[in-house]
Amino acid sequence: MEIQHFSHQHPLVFNEEWSHESEKAYCSGCGEVVSGQNFSCVECGFYLDKQCAEAPSEMNHPFHRNHNLSLLVSSPYPDGIIRCDFCYEICERFVYHCSCGLDFHIKCALLSYNTAEKRIAEFQHIPRIDPLISTENRPQKLENAQCFACWKPLLDSVHLSPDFVVSLARYAKSLSVWDLFTHVHHIVSIECVTMPTKVNKLFHRKHPLILQIVNELLPCQICQETQLNEAVYFCSKCKFVLHTGCASPPPIIEDKIHHEHPFTLLQKQVSLACDACGTLGNYIPYVCSTCNIMVHKKCISLPQIIQFFRHHHPIFQTYFLEEHGFESWECKHCYEEVNTEHGSYFCSKCNYIVHVNCALEQPHFYNVVDTIETDEAMEMSFQHVTATSIKHFSHYHNLIMSEDIVGDKQCDGCLLPISASYYCCSQCNFFLHKSCAELSKKKHIWYHYHRRLFRLTSGCISQCAICVYKTSGFAYNCDECEERHCLRCALVSDSTRCEGHEHLLRAYPNCKGLCNACGGSTEAAYGCKSCNFTLHNSCMRLPLIARHKYDEHPLQLAYQDNNRYSLSDYCDICEEERNPNHWFYHCAICKN
Repeated sequence: MEIQHFSHQHPLVFNEEWSHESEKAYCSGCGEVVSGQNFSCVECGFYLDKQCAEAPSEMNHPFHRNHNLSLLVSSPYPDGIIRCDFCYEICERFVYHCSCGLDFHIKCALLSYNTAEKRIAEFQHIPRIDPLISTENRPQKLENAQCFACWKPLLDSVHLSPDFVVSLARYAKSLSVWDLFTHVHHIVSIECVTMPTKVNKLFHRKHPLILQIVNELLPCQICQETQLNEAVYFCSKCKFVLHTGCASPPPIIEDKIHHEHPFTLLQKQVSLACDACGTLGNYIPYVCSTCNIMVHKKCISLPQIIQFFRHHHPIFQTYFLEEHGFESWECKHCYEEVNTEHGSYFCSKCNYIVHVNCALEQPHFYNVVDTIETDEAMEMSFQHVTATSIKHFSHYHNLIMSEDIVGDKQCDGCLLPISASYYCCSQCNFFLHKSCAELSKKKHIWYHYHRRLFRLTSGCISQCAICVYKTSGFAYNCDECEERHCLRCALVSDSTRCEGHEHLLRAYPNCKGLCNACGGSTEAAYGCKSCNFTLHNSCMRLPLIARHKYDEHPLQLAYQDNNRYSLSDYCDICEEERNPNHWFYHCAICKN
């Protein structure tokens, strides 16, 4: 028997089996080793296994019903690169392609087609594995594998043998059997092989939902998660998406740890704001009739207490807040208004509030808190000896309070000049600003993701992880990563004031613009949005008074230049022109 296949110029001869046991031949369609029935052109060394040879040139795939898929010999794209939307591997041989950008390996297309069309007979030869009775040793990667259709853990149900499934992608890449489990879409549970291709739901009565792959990034109406290029139940007219794993949501969810009453599924799509996270949307909620709240399914189990990286106290999840005379509540992360009629995270000690979605935006932003610990940050770095003297951990003699501002004294804590009340040692040349002497022994650093408190250290030279300057003064040390932060960096809050601007400045993680102090471009910065005023983090920490070897007097930080003489537009140290609108240091005595 011969056939004329579109992929080859010569007729292909049918072979009942591969007879050359000492030699290997590879299918030109899928790249697998030819072993069973096949078609070949011996003259050219061209082979197709029977399944690839008989694959239809066009396929109306259940996962993509809008257009037919065409079988191509190679990539239709100019760069020659094509990636399968089923297994996400590179396609190097035959591919099913749609002009809208959907592509399948030939074997992936056939497997998913047979799965969706319930061609159970196609799977009868594939071994089943029941995790409840199987005694096979399974590697670690299988423990994390998921069914490509429903995304449930594979080991929760009977599934097809991975030894068979591995052969589907071996042509695309030389993978060991267990390496393939990093690509979880190749494995399917038996339950999902029998999954219906069309369902009708009470919460979407207008049209049936069809199982297909959707190229739009649309959230599931139950779990609110998005999956691109995955098989979902979809109504193209209403843009209604339902993940296969959410097709039969539990009618009642009881989670006593996070909420004392059960939540009941409302069999209707409604447009409202979730009472837990405050997000507006058109979704299918769960309802607590006792508390009169409607929430997303995923918001039922929000952590009740978290340690948010930007605040030193634990913050508590709440569904609403009573008015306390404030005009409005502002999220301390994004600085947008918080609607207190819906959920948020709140610290009652500080009136500190954060949107739920802001607090949980990134896994490293927070830690779940099980028990409230004592506030270690109150541990002070000194002890009172008398009303005017202290014993400080950084010095072996007692320190005495002084108001005598004579000479050029420098604080041994922050290394800045002393111009206000300070502590000094009567036996040594040792000085500390009053504020530096009274620092907490342990401190929460708002911009650092490790949640353990930083420890105040002294007596060593360290390099600050933020400004990169070396310091012999005090520093706060993280015991988890050994980062050290100098006092100038560690003591700046995420909301602070600066003498160079009249309004409160807030730290923004994304703040592109030009720094008003130095003129440089900014990424993360402090800013005042109402005035379009921006400062680099480093410019925010500039000392008010500094010294330089070229001037015998202290230099004062100035924010604007009222001197319009042309000579004032040049720096007296480097003698280069400067912008009079930018900040600068000057000596009022020498006029430098």
